[in-house]
Amino acid sequence: MKYKLITLIFLLTSCAQNYNGQKLDKTYNSKGFAYIYNEKDFTDKIIKKKLDNNSLQIAHNKLKPGSLIKIINIKTNDSIILRNSKKFEFPNFYKIIITKPVADEIKLKMDLPLVEIIEVKRNKSFVAKKTKIFKEEEKIHNNAPVETVTINNISKKNKIKTKAIQEKLYIVIAEFYSKDSADLLKKRITQELKNFNSKKLYINSKKSNRITLLSGPYISVNLMKNDYIQLKNFGFEELDISINE
Repeated sequence: MKYKLITLIFLLTSCAQNYNGQKLDKTYNSKGFAYIYNEKDFTDKIIKKKLDNNSLQIAHNKLKPGSLIKIINIKTNDSIILRNSKKFEFPNFYKIIITKPVADEIKLKMDLPLVEIIEVKRNKSFVAKKTKIFKEEEKIHNNAPVETVTINNISKKNKIKTKAIQEKLYIVIAEFYSKDSADLLKKRITQELKNFNSKKLYINSKKSNRITLLSGPYISVNLMKNDYIQLKNFGFEELDISINE
């Protein structure tokens, strides 16, 4: 397994333009599902820390508290910038945890809470009218500017219903400079992930200078979730989600 991961990492770092949605020397940027906080998740020990569900708060598992995060509703392009309230682990299918007020601010739908998360560096300017830093966030003792994100309920008892949605969902596995590299990774996944439906894997070369290996389409979040987790366990650090590729 260790050999497999080393080989996979070498393949991706040498051939891929951007296999995990970000470059090491760039700010954090990822696309996927937000999870909306529910205090029962804390009570049931699904998450380790509490958020105030009456305030604009977010939590991320990689970015430190006080980091500014811009959360964009991919469907509507509504956005908000908030300071990361806390850092802790949560189910890795989701990109961020947000409170209900955050979801409301960016008009996020519960059945498709798809967001883009962008770390905002303190020396990076952004359009003021699209930025909201709320008074509640000023209580966080950190000089760094911050943006906030949105998420769906994490509770096991409040599972997302397998509801068909109009949009087609795709897992963005990796991006490459050449089709040969994409074919090689597709073949490797097919051979080594025995329970993965290889018929879902396909290569998209519609965009210039970008060859993308995708899995999909999926018509519901739950149908996509199992494949997403398999790919994460295979060794991918970050997997983006897209619609209607």
